[in-house]
Amino acid sequence: MTSVPKTAMTPAPTPADEETVSRLRAARDRLKVEISKTVVGQDQVLDNLLVALLCRGHALMIGVPGLGKTLMARTLARSLNMEYRRIQFTPDLMPSDITGTDIIMEDPETGRRRLEFHNGPLFTNFLLADEINRAPPKTQAALLQAMQELEVSVGRQTYTLAPPFFVVATQNPVEQEGTYPLPEAQLDRFMFNIPVTYPTPQEEAQIVKNTTTNVTVTQQPILAADELLRLQTLVRGVPVANDVVDYAVAISGFSRPDMAAKKNEDVHRFIRYGASPRASQYLILGAKARALLLGRFHVDFEDVRAVASPVLRHRLVLNFHARAEAIDTDEIIRRILKQVRHP
Repeated sequence: MTSVPKTAMTPAPTPADEETVSRLRAARDRLKVEISKTVVGQDQVLDNLLVALLCRGHALMIGVPGLGKTLMARTLARSLNMEYRRIQFTPDLMPSDITGTDIIMEDPETGRRRLEFHNGPLFTNFLLADEINRAPPKTQAALLQAMQELEVSVGRQTYTLAPPFFVVATQNPVEQEGTYPLPEAQLDRFMFNIPVTYPTPQEEAQIVKNTTTNVTVTQQPILAADELLRLQTLVRGVPVANDVVDYAVAISGFSRPDMAAKKNEDVHRFIRYGASPRASQYLILGAKARALLLGRFHVDFEDVRAVASPVLRHRLVLNFHARAEAIDTDEIIRRILKQVRHP
């Protein structure tokens, strides 16, 4: 049963609001139909990707090889009719291979030379950073400014990226040799950390049937870039009650051992560093997008709880006690949600 915040001063949605919410929900259903032509199962993963996109966030997908992470990202981009580019991260990849570089050009009439910027694959709407942890930190950092500020600085010039701009990065957790773990500052730029798990036997059987024939699947774009921009603006306009905001802040605050009002031995002795205020922002933004996708123009406590795991999963730094007792961040998040009660 969903709890409704008692102090919500939510204005009644206008007919235009209701029409937009209805259109978004219909678009989500059509997107799932189109994506299901290529991707079998993984509904939760696709929902999280769509929520991150509507919030102007970015997503990190983690799973073993062969689960279709790249396929899901490419299929979503095609269904949204967005310009899509993929970068295969390797140890020899340079920052200029991502951002672009200045090239010396000679004017054939005057003989004078000048610098001309040739943009890299970062200048797109939907960027897939495949196996991002295979590139060294210097190359990983080339994404930081773009993901946070929608800008790219090359030399003395700063170039603005055209919205919408969405980064989906993938990682293979089982391959450690030749990889460079993402630093916390880079991880914090991602709104969601989304695990991609094995399919069920029935889903795997369907995958095998779909991928071992000569049948070619064609996808129809559902949303254009300009309509997506309007939906992103709508998400930020969804009203939120003060109680819901306080609940999101309380969840983030409870993850910080040095700031929690009351220490909890089941939680705080395993955490080295807690979530930053950015986690509270993403909890509310994710809850807004989830509410709209479910056909509501108001946010309740269950929306916040539903996005807590993908928002907090990569923002909690656990200590050696957690490793010694084989406790992961998902377990800590479950304990936090159990301890932090909403009004």
